[in-house]
Amino acid sequence: MSAPSALRNFMFLILLLSVSCKERSTVYTNPFDIAFGDPYVLKASDGKYYMYGTGGAEDGFRVASSTDLINWQEEGQVYRGNHSGSWAIDHFWAPEVYEVEGKYYMFFSAQWRENPTNELENFRIGVAVSDSPTGPFEELSDEPVFDPGYPIIDANVLFADDGRVYMYYSRACYKHPVESEIADWAKTEGLYDEIEESWVYGIELKPDFSGVVGDPVMLLRPPVSMDDPQTEWESRSVTSGEVNRRWTEGSFIFKHQDTYYMMYSANFFAGKNYAVGYATSDSPLGPFKKADNNPVLQKNTESGGQVTGTGHNSITYSKDGTEMYCVYHGRTLARGNERVVFIDKMEIMEDGRLVVHGPTTTEQIIH
Repeated sequence: MSAPSALRNFMFLILLLSVSCKERSTVYTNPFDIAFGDPYVLKASDGKYYMYGTGGAEDGFRVASSTDLINWQEEGQVYRGNHSGSWAIDHFWAPEVYEVEGKYYMFFSAQWRENPTNELENFRIGVAVSDSPTGPFEELSDEPVFDPGYPIIDANVLFADDGRVYMYYSRACYKHPVESEIADWAKTEGLYDEIEESWVYGIELKPDFSGVVGDPVMLLRPPVSMDDPQTEWESRSVTSGEVNRRWTEGSFIFKHQDTYYMMYSANFFAGKNYAVGYATSDSPLGPFKKADNNPVLQKNTESGGQVTGTGHNSITYSKDGTEMYCVYHGRTLARGNERVVFIDKMEIMEDGRLVVHGPTTTEQIIH
């Protein structure tokens, strides 16, 4: 064989190998052209992925579908409230959809129609059901799942190994001033007279999602003392003078081996300091201990990047279930205040630490 022929054959072999590798994996670059806040991805039994989120639909939610987590097809609006039979009238936020025995259940937050004292924030959590992940979803009831007596948002559901079902939610900051050393500091500095906080709670659900069992348990809150290692990153919206609130919201729980991991977001959802941490427990209702390596996802502009406002995540898995991905919203310098979707690989390390490999804006591969 002549040298030119050998070279051509070698180059052809390289091309075949390259094509083969591309068939086994997909290359993508964050952010996706999907303007969702609070993105949630359902890996359904039909082999597809379905992404739901806040925004882009009138009085409700829309969905996009994908077969590979990379290429998304718009499927249109799947739920609409604010009608005569709906308890929900506006502020439709944070939908999450779960497949249970052939049906699809959407948990979501919205403003409750019943508001005799005209509260500015009257948020509650409801459930809608459909025979298809693309809807239409109809509300199970003309009232929220339950009324704890204060505004709540960001439902997340755990189906435990023992058959019990738990719902996690965030008490809104509204009318919830909390004493802490950071509140004392803010008042001394002349920033704010009080600091309102949101806390994450958990409660058992009835199996048919028609209500709750027992009383809610407070699981996560912002740190009280200034020397707590979590105080700095969870208080940035206050210390920067952005707003007089500290959030603990957007919780997402999952079990890995014998440990329950609860991811959560802190700081102002509309600001650059929105970031994600996590806590662990050996029980669905805690107690939870915040991780030493928090935050695990945050802005990268201070290190030369272009991403801010990273938060309210969910997680999903590769088709074979071997790789875990963090799905979240963020903002880029190029797109301004628009919230767009990012997907980055995440891992549980051998020592139990949770690590998110993001935010990225360079080429990534999903296998």
